[in-house]
Amino acid sequence: MAKQRYFVRKKMKEASRVQAIIEILGEVLKDSLPADVIVDKYFKERRYIGSKDRRQIADNVWKVIRNRMSYTEALGGAVTPRLLAAMCFADADLDLLFNGEEYAPALLSKEEKTALRQAAAIDPLSDEAVYECPRWLLDKFENKKLLEALNMTAPVDVRANLTSREKARDRLKKEGIFFSPTPFSPIGLRSEDRVNLNNCMTYQDGEIEVMDEASQLISLLCRVKPHHKVIDYCAGAGGKSLAIGALMNNDGVVWAHDISQERLSRIKKRAERLDILNIKTIKDVTDTDYTRFIIDAPCSGSGVWRRSPDGKFRLTPERLADICRTQAEILDFGAAHTKAGGRLIYITCSVFCEENERQIEAFLAKHPEFKPLDHRWLWKDTLEMEFYPFDSDKWLKFSPLATKTDGFFFCALQKACE
Repeated sequence: MAKQRYFVRKKMKEASRVQAIIEILGEVLKDSLPADVIVDKYFKERRYIGSKDRRQIADNVWKVIRNRMSYTEALGGAVTPRLLAAMCFADADLDLLFNGEEYAPALLSKEEKTALRQAAAIDPLSDEAVYECPRWLLDKFENKKLLEALNMTAPVDVRANLTSREKARDRLKKEGIFFSPTPFSPIGLRSEDRVNLNNCMTYQDGEIEVMDEASQLISLLCRVKPHHKVIDYCAGAGGKSLAIGALMNNDGVVWAHDISQERLSRIKKRAERLDILNIKTIKDVTDTDYTRFIIDAPCSGSGVWRRSPDGKFRLTPERLADICRTQAEILDFGAAHTKAGGRLIYITCSVFCEENERQIEAFLAKHPEFKPLDHRWLWKDTLEMEFYPFDSDKWLKFSPLATKTDGFFFCALQKACE
């Protein structure tokens, strides 16, 4: 009898998780805010939810988002947060989960049960459902394997900060957290498993920082020296600024600028944890003699869909066109503020050619004083690595297929000496 009571309690707890998933999906389906922002806000307002419950709730929210197109097609377009959550638990006893008791979802209606039965008998066949991508974006991918890879779960990558990755790895191991060296970045570590670093002392003490391997490599490829005058023009919360500052061993200065002062304000707290002392923020950029003008441009975010799969649903053709116009304007601004003989560095976390190589081609047509570096040489000279996983010498296109990383574009442009 006691065993049966335990079973019922376990199911009641699971039912309350399902209700939380439904509530979160109600906000996610509005496609107005990033899903990770919605999830974080939900948990901050409900601190009584334990860490294990939070993980299970979040994992199932992401499962629904990654399967949103196929679930929608199977349901015949009749999408509600309740039906999507039920699809996520299709193999469970839905009457136990949707039981109408306290903190649990209301009983499934006759119409909902009919919709779910019909959905179970349908095998979604449209390209949108198979590749989990809206039609207008689907046509941008000649290689559908890349699209499939972008819908997979990403590993957890970290970089060693002001220490060697061997020392960081050893300390993590002592805490019972296991990472392996990243294949390309000499400062990177990777875990294929979900890792919670919030209570990890190696993280709290600033010896590691979460950063995708592609971002680590880009920071290295900027080839910044302490005597350089450096600006991270679209710094956001300062991920690359902090990485570059660490690579300079706290020597020199990295100026960080962003249109959002709220985002920029987060750098100080992060820098304190990481013991990075050479980052300074700047509101108005007027100097025209930067040795490294780094543009981590606003973009579609299509390269990081593994981490933010909801991004494809919030993107529109009009929004993408606006982004491309902004990118071109920022490139022109950077050109005017890069020192003769200096480098203008253009970065996106996008896999779309109109944000990447087409932007560079259009820029070079207007600015003949700039030339792309030989990126094959830059890669080999920086990393001391013969293997070159890219198709072009003019720029680098990171992806889950080519480099087993997020999708990033990197192009270093040298400005002619006067």
